[in-house]
Amino acid sequence: MALTEIDRRLLKQCLARTPGAWQDLVDRFLGLFVHVIQHTAHARSVRLSADDIDDLCSEIFVTLLKNDFAVLRNFRGQSSLATYLTVVARRIVVHQLVRRAREEALGHISAHQAAVDAAGRETREPQRIEDAEEISLLMNRIPPADAQIVRMFHLEGKSYHEISDKLGIPENTVGSTLSRAREKLRVVRVPDNKG
Repeated sequence: MALTEIDRRLLKQCLARTPGAWQDLVDRFLGLFVHVIQHTAHARSVRLSADDIDDLCSEIFVTLLKNDFAVLRNFRGQSSLATYLTVVARRIVVHQLVRRAREEALGHISAHQAAVDAAGRETREPQRIEDAEEISLLMNRIPPADAQIVRMFHLEGKSYHEISDKLGIPENTVGSTLSRAREKLRVVRVPDNKG
């Protein structure tokens, strides 16, 4: 199937950072990504919660935004945009499902995460301080309960486990909330950046 004029225009506007273009792309392909996630998980006999699906959607969108839309810039128009994004999304989902299965096999924690937790705040502190202004702006654009989690993680330097204990919520909820917040921050950044 060929690239449609609608998708060609949407892609061009997105790469040019036209205000609203990224949100249009998200709206246009979110349903496709959810379908790819569900189909891929079903094919691998993996059960996903709604939070898992949100997390995987966030991973897909974060990948599309990385390196100044590198994935979108690599699209050559030799298929429909939906076909290209289906292949990209499937690869991301498979990679994430394999990574999660590996971590579960290691007792729900990877060696890397154990090292980060052991190092504590020193490992995360520079990034948190650097992002403090953006995080503060973000907190004004999300629900208060989400803002509390963002504040505790990014500004107070608390771990997922500490936030989970303090708020009485599952660690997975902390992770998915932070993923959605990071996505919201990226969506907010894109239209503002004219460069």
